[in-house]
Parts: sequence; C-alpha cells; structure tokens
Amino acid sequence: MTRMQWLKLFALFMIPLWAIAQPADSCLCDLAKPETLKARQCSLCVEAEKHPSDIPFFFVKDASPRKPNRQLLVPRLYSGGMMELKDLTPKQRTAMWTAAIAKSKELWGDNWGVATNGSKVRTQCHLHIHIGRLIQGLEKSGKIIVVDSPAQIPVPKGDGLWIHPRGKKLIVHVGEQAAETVLLR
Repeated sequence: MTRMQWLKLFALFMIPLWAIAQPADSCLCDLAKPETLKARQCSLCVEAEKHPSDIPFFFVKDASPRKPNRQLLVPRLYSGGMMELKDLTPKQRTAMWTAAIAKSKELWGDNWGVATNGSKVRTQCHLHIHIGRLIQGLEKSGKIIVVDSPAQIPVPKGDGLWIHPRGKKLIVHVGEQAAETVLLR
C-alpha cells in the first residue's frame, strides 16, 4: 500500500471518529443560554442541573452504549468552562474520591478501579470520575504513587489518573491522558 493510499484509508476511518469524540477543550456551556447546552460535551452539565443543588455529587450510568458496565460520579457543582479536579477544594475532592471508591467496591469487590481522563482527551466539560472493574494485568503502566487514603490522591496538572487497591493501600497511576481505558467497558 502506498503512502497516499494509507493516508486516504486513515482519513476515511479516523476523521469520522474524531468528529464524534472531540475533546471538550473549548467548552462553551452557559447555563443562562440553553442553546449552548445542546453540544455533546455539555451533556453532563445538563444532567447536573436535573439534580438538587444541595447535593455534592451524584451517580449516573455512563450514557455510552460501548460502556455498559460503567458508572460515573459527577459533582453537582458547575462553575462553567472546562471543570478540573483543581477547581474543587481538598475537602470536596476527598469526598468525591471516597464516594467513587466506595461505589466501585460495592459493584466490583476487590477488582474495582476509578479513573478520570486528562484534559486533552476528555469529551465532557463537566468533571466526572469513571467507576468500573479494573482490567487485570495493567498495573504497571504510568507513574505510580502509593497513598493511604483518598485525601492523599494528588491533583494532576491536565493529566488523567486511575486508582485501584493493593491490600490496604491505594495505587494511583498518574501521567496519562486516556486513564479510563483501564476499566472494563
């Protein structure tokens, strides 16, 4: 196959995928302007508005039909723009990680995992944590940080992270963008 044929084949398959799953790095969601909330990357912002304002977060099944085994933890709070972990207080982050881990343990026992994608690959403006069953055999990828509790989980600078148990410790993998791929779809 010539280089030109390969490029045409690549464009034929990858451009449609790119159009479907574009990163949400240019979030235009504005709760005061309902027309802006019709964009795909704003769907979790819309979902958050359906929940009472006095709750800190909620759980929802992942809407992607390709991820039937996934749940999401979504903060109720939304401040506009691309929401990041750094936008939450340490107390809010600890509560969120604690709840996500508890839900994941409830669903998957000792095979649990939680993840959040980096800002370069996220397809939603609204921050969310993926909850699922950890795919076995992936433990060695990424830079590893061992922590004792959710309060010690670091705040990445634009990168994703994924977490799983090892005994009584939490293993945090940092430095990756597409972190959710370690969880069963």
